[in-house]
Amino acid sequence: MRHATSASEAVENQSFTVSEFFKICAHCERLNKKEIGVRIPRPLGNGPSRFIPEKEILQVSKVDARTQTIFEDAFAALGRLDNISLVMGFHPRYLESFLRTQHYLLQMDGPLSLHYRHYIGIMAAARHQCSYLVNLHVNDFLQVGGDPKWLNGLDGAPQKLQNLGELNKILAHRPWLVTKAHIEQLLKAEEHSWSLAELIHAVVLLTHYHSLASFTFGCGISPEIHCDGGHTFRPPSVSNYCVCDIANGNGAAEEMLANHPMSEASSEVEVLMERMKQLQECRDEEEASQEEMATRFEREKTESMLVVTAEDDEMVPSRDVSRHFEDPTYGYKDFSRRGEHVPTFRVQDYSWEDHGYSLVNRLYPDVGQLLDEKFQMAYNLTYNTMATHKDVDTSMLRRAIWNYIHCMFGIRYDDYDYGEINQLLDRSFKVYIKTMVCSPEKITKRMYESFWRQFQHSEKVHVNLLLMEARMQAELLYALRAITRYMT
Repeated sequence: MRHATSASEAVENQSFTVSEFFKICAHCERLNKKEIGVRIPRPLGNGPSRFIPEKEILQVSKVDARTQTIFEDAFAALGRLDNISLVMGFHPRYLESFLRTQHYLLQMDGPLSLHYRHYIGIMAAARHQCSYLVNLHVNDFLQVGGDPKWLNGLDGAPQKLQNLGELNKILAHRPWLVTKAHIEQLLKAEEHSWSLAELIHAVVLLTHYHSLASFTFGCGISPEIHCDGGHTFRPPSVSNYCVCDIANGNGAAEEMLANHPMSEASSEVEVLMERMKQLQECRDEEEASQEEMATRFEREKTESMLVVTAEDDEMVPSRDVSRHFEDPTYGYKDFSRRGEHVPTFRVQDYSWEDHGYSLVNRLYPDVGQLLDEKFQMAYNLTYNTMATHKDVDTSMLRRAIWNYIHCMFGIRYDDYDYGEINQLLDRSFKVYIKTMVCSPEKITKRMYESFWRQFQHSEKVHVNLLLMEARMQAELLYALRAITRYMT
């Protein structure tokens, strides 16, 4: 009973101390140093996200008892409540499924040892230069007894893990290139070979952390105060306020830090809703032929290549992160650039529901079920709202987002009319989607703010959950199909 109470208190304390408690004015800092000689760290950011006002994130757990309970359980199990969970708290049903799956992958019985799991997490997150996730798992890796020498670089890790580097690279950036030859190289590497069960576990971890890196960048997740990049000992700037301001009733500075809405096109939501209505009417009136549907898919796939990710210049990863993987120049490339062509992946021939799910469940029991629940939760999650409008059926919009991501990876659903995508997703949104899914390290706050300007932050977080899960499933489909082809 006492343990549960302390976890609850710790969560409450965290919701206060994330920013407010550690801000300290120059006067208080001087007094503090003079009196006790202790330096107090100050967070570099304001709250769990650089994109979303802290007040809005922390308010969720105060008004939603279920979210509060999930936070308490997570803290009790992990001894921490990370900023990713705080931001996902906008959607408690999804968060519950996510935490259950991640807990199983990292801590429950499975083919891979605990330190291997965290090291694979480091390898996967490093491909997208996601220092937030890398640092998180470096700490976990050491806590479960991992060899610190492995952290000097991938060449310091066992050959078995080094061999996984090629699959990590291709899955992260060009999953359509994965073949059964890549699988065979891992399974037949003599004394460094992987078992099928181990490889399934590794593939799920790789895809989980590639997609989680997308979410981390897409939501502007800030490092926790105790992590690298999360704090400073420098005095704050004049525009910041200290905890002493709260005692003195000076909250004006806090208001200045609040999110200022940009000038918005007032009709953005109404236009989108009208298009959804028109598309539904067209569906009811006529159905396109299979040939026309195939043509529309190819057109959308080709157009998706012309969408340029923001700041589309080469980014050189820092040594701190790049040491955990090989070939840092390898990144996302569009399918047909320089005449390359990749055959369309037809979901009717190999799908998660009919093929991938059972393969994962057979070799890594219960994980197929957990992943399936998480995919379904993200895909079907709805509050029947769009900005200030209520009682709205958003299924058409959610399907367009999911299928557009799969389309970028060459994955086609025969029964979907890809002409709907251009009607529902505008160019700034497509740029955001492509950047977050293919090159998430390039996401900026300006990009986050530029799409769906009238929508709430909780709705944008929902979009990021959809993008994350659609990306994970796309990577998994290519990897699992290659494994299936090897097995047959």
